[in-house]
Amino acid sequence: MSKDNTTIAKSAGTVGFAVMLSRILGLIREQVFAGFFGAGTANDAFVVAFRVPNLLRDLFGEGALSAAFVTVFSDYDQNKTRKQTWQLASIVLIFFGCALSIITLAAILYSDVIVGLLAPDFGLIAGKEELTILLTRIMMPFLVLISLSAVVMGILNTKNKFFIPALASSFFNLGSILGGVSLAVILPKWGVPAIVGMAIGTLIGGLLQLAVQIPALMKCGFRFYPHLNFRDPGLIRILKLMIPAVIGLSATQINIFINTNFAASCPEGSVSWLQYAFRLVQLPIGIFGVAIGIAAMPLLARYSANKNLDGLRETFVSSQIMVLCLTIPAAAGLFFLSEPVIRLVFERGAFTAYDTIATAQALSLYSIGLFAYSSNKVLVPVFYALGKTRYPVIASFITICTNILFITLTIEYFQHRAIALSVSITMFINFIFLGAILYRELQGYSIRYVGFAILKILFATSIMSLFVVLLRDLASSPLSGNLWQNSVSLFAIISVAVVLYSSLICLLKVDEFTQVVTKVRARFIKHH
Repeated sequence: MSKDNTTIAKSAGTVGFAVMLSRILGLIREQVFAGFFGAGTANDAFVVAFRVPNLLRDLFGEGALSAAFVTVFSDYDQNKTRKQTWQLASIVLIFFGCALSIITLAAILYSDVIVGLLAPDFGLIAGKEELTILLTRIMMPFLVLISLSAVVMGILNTKNKFFIPALASSFFNLGSILGGVSLAVILPKWGVPAIVGMAIGTLIGGLLQLAVQIPALMKCGFRFYPHLNFRDPGLIRILKLMIPAVIGLSATQINIFINTNFAASCPEGSVSWLQYAFRLVQLPIGIFGVAIGIAAMPLLARYSANKNLDGLRETFVSSQIMVLCLTIPAAAGLFFLSEPVIRLVFERGAFTAYDTIATAQALSLYSIGLFAYSSNKVLVPVFYALGKTRYPVIASFITICTNILFITLTIEYFQHRAIALSVSITMFINFIFLGAILYRELQGYSIRYVGFAILKILFATSIMSLFVVLLRDLASSPLSGNLWQNSVSLFAIISVAVVLYSSLICLLKVDEFTQVVTKVRARFIKHH
């Protein structure tokens, strides 16, 4: 188990460092949006328009395709010839490049229908629906770029190359910021809305995310075979794995569709408040949950291919504890510091103090489910590795029912806050359901070991939270002050919290945490 822990910790440290850079650039991207457009019509239109290719990306690209491809490609890499392995990769790239191009064209043609379904209340505000349709048409090709990028990432991860694929999303954010801002400044001179420039910037970013991985792919020995075989057994296996995954993910997308629809019916700015808050929650989810999930996936697939249930079980347990160690304290920090964090990150330009309060409310409610959301990023790949994809599907449809029921009962009173709280509740239900089913499928795992680890994490987080609240109240004046006062105070509180929690969790001897910290520190020093 120690060897697996070290492998995952090392890979997660690599991915986590790269993802952290990406998420920081993503926050800067959101800051640009907040400064330029605030939480008004233009940003609401962009958020809904980008949601369309993003929904399809999760459905057909990075979600279902990536997990199914890594499972089959790992098997080929272990048990097939080099030529057969690269032929499979080539067929997948060609097939999905063509299939997703057709889907993209269809979505462009019917974008008015899609926007009407996603945000029917936008039609009540002059020009808002038309702007959303235009932005949707511009950004739809992003689906093809990001899905091909996900296949390349799967190839590189299987070859134990984690840093470049994880760093690639930084180039997406970089292209979005530099290209988008440049065009947002230039285009209004020709009477084109500035937000259109940000939409084009999204395409530039998607192209960069794909292009930056190509040299690493060639270095791995990739050879492209320009041949498409619809009956290729590897492609058929991937498609069969994807079918239940797409159905399961479609449930998640239905939830996002429902939430967007509800948010569009709330006061103007609600879509943007939820988007800004979720962007901040994505920072720890990406650095911890996604990073550990990506690092564990090739190892899980390898154990599954070799029928090694003990290795699969131990890898899952260590990965899950790593995630909980890192996300539970992060959730507590975001919950108690939501307002000063939002104020520091977004409150400038068109983003007002009122927007800060509304966004902070959403952030604190999102943070409640952060650990469950991140843990699901580790749980689901285990089901893929086992070939038991129907269980994530069932879990997803349970969350739809819960989501609709909760929001319907609370939206009138809580408005946009009901949506954020519902996301946390549904993710928690998903986590409990999948954890219980996996216990049976893995023929048990050490509940005692996991339970003791969680108790230690909760104890350390409770002590840390007490100090955070105490320091927050003592520093209430500078936290509400100017940018300099706010940033220094917040940095000081977070630094104390990190040192205190890390010290406590090391004293309590949670080995998984120690290994992650060691590997992340080593990676950070290496790259500096």
